[in-house]
Amino acid sequence: MIPLKGWSGACERRTSAPRVFRHSCQVAAAALVVAASVILADGAFAQGAAADGPGALSHFGLARKDCLGTARNTTSKVWYTVANGVLSDVYYPTVDNTNVETLQYMVTDGSTFTDLQTRDMTYTAQALDPGGMECRVTTTAKSGKYQIVTEYVTDPSRNTLLSRVTFDPHVGGLQLYVRIDPSVNGNGGGGADNGGADWAVIDTSTGHPILVAFDPVTATNASNRDYAQPVYMALDASTPFGAVTAGFAGVASDGFVQLDSVHTLTTAFTQANAGNVVETALVPVPHDRTFTLALGFGSSQAEAVNAVEDSLAAGFPAARKAYEVGWAAYDDSLAAPPSSLPGISNKRMKTLRDIYYLSANVIKAAEDKTFPGAIVASLAAPWGQAISAGDPINTFFGSQREVFARDLYAASTALLVAGDLATARDAVTFLFSRQQLADGSMPRNSLVNGKPAPDSFNTQLDETAFAILMADQLGMTDASLYQNGIKPAAGFLIAHGPAFGVDRWEEQGGYSPSTIAAEIAGLVAAAHIAQVNGDTLSAQIFLGVADDYQRSVIGWTVTTNGPLAPHPYFIRLSKT
Repeated sequence: MIPLKGWSGACERRTSAPRVFRHSCQVAAAALVVAASVILADGAFAQGAAADGPGALSHFGLARKDCLGTARNTTSKVWYTVANGVLSDVYYPTVDNTNVETLQYMVTDGSTFTDLQTRDMTYTAQALDPGGMECRVTTTAKSGKYQIVTEYVTDPSRNTLLSRVTFDPHVGGLQLYVRIDPSVNGNGGGGADNGGADWAVIDTSTGHPILVAFDPVTATNASNRDYAQPVYMALDASTPFGAVTAGFAGVASDGFVQLDSVHTLTTAFTQANAGNVVETALVPVPHDRTFTLALGFGSSQAEAVNAVEDSLAAGFPAARKAYEVGWAAYDDSLAAPPSSLPGISNKRMKTLRDIYYLSANVIKAAEDKTFPGAIVASLAAPWGQAISAGDPINTFFGSQREVFARDLYAASTALLVAGDLATARDAVTFLFSRQQLADGSMPRNSLVNGKPAPDSFNTQLDETAFAILMADQLGMTDASLYQNGIKPAAGFLIAHGPAFGVDRWEEQGGYSPSTIAAEIAGLVAAAHIAQVNGDTLSAQIFLGVADDYQRSVIGWTVTTNGPLAPHPYFIRLSKT
């Protein structure tokens, strides 16, 4: 038996350790890691690829997020989310590209039980910083035998997510494992069709095992997604992993299946090819019971490995400080909320201020870092956990992680009120320079590069109107924007209004008071911008049509004999 603990303890990486010492440790460790072999807990070696793929069907992440965050810069293009108490969608290199279904803990005594985080533990989640972008999850065994505390930040200097973990066993003899279930590059494979398959390998280039998963395939059903790139993801820890294995989800090579059955890893593999891959690692918990997990990304395996190694070398405290400073500076740039309001207690006012900053930060965090102004509707996919990530026909699933002009209007006006005029203006620029179609309209939704998404269908007039309204509210009245963007958009509204395409909520055609109200506001805004640019004739036309819609909307959308009230009232959609 090779004494794994002997070298892992001696070579435990410390932030303060000189690079030459860390390099010596890696060389010593490499001497013990023969070729690409993996050492099991009992000292046995395993080599080669798992052969029982492609594994169970993968799914997208749970939409009900406990917390989320990203560094407040464009250097680090990683976003994290937590759902059901475990790490969920992690986006890289763009906000629409998920790479993780779950990363969760397993705890075993090696002989009588194995706990899985989402099955056998409870949790609480809380923000650690005033702006809500830093998250702590406290996980407690239902049996009461241990507690795990995890704190999440992204490294502002690198494409890495860092988690500081404290494992507090209340009984002796417990072992802590981590299991990552990737969905690299926006899909995860598995099942009968195995669409969007991933690969997994145990990397030993640094002298200790690192879990790597990747998907180099960039072609998907989203033909307009011309910014896609190969994605590699590497998981490492500040205390080098012990037993590690790669396999396929839900079958014999899955580390969890083994641990759940016999409470130890019985078979290990150095790679798993083309399926719903999973990777499992034993974490040798240090004496102070606290360690750091690093999940790094890149367009190559070496780039991902370098990201995690550099982040671990720099340390969690430095990343956390820079992360907090970045968000604090952003919050300081916003309009300060009132310190008091009549009839509101000081305690309630503090809560309201925290909600204000959290709300502004979530909106800002939802902006892509490659395409300024591309604020997606949500950092989650509704019902994602029930949607296949292995469908070969739909290997890209943007869902709400796309740009809808209607949602962007809501985000932009919120940022306008909060004082972030720069981002609000970037949103307007995005709509008119990237998203607007040749006929002047806005698509139902677009990718973050502004091109129509695969699930974009029908025309919704309010989205075109909202874009004009945004520009007017922000004073964006320059001649180029007016001639090339706003005037064509207003022309589209006149040519197709008041009823064309479908209503957003009803998903069918007809006269919608909500849509018509947006059209009226958009045309009035267009008239103002036309007047600023000296286009009096167009301004008169825009106002004339808006007035006609205003005079007619009651006749189009009010019922006098509806079943809901004895008096006339607006209906959501009228067919006549």
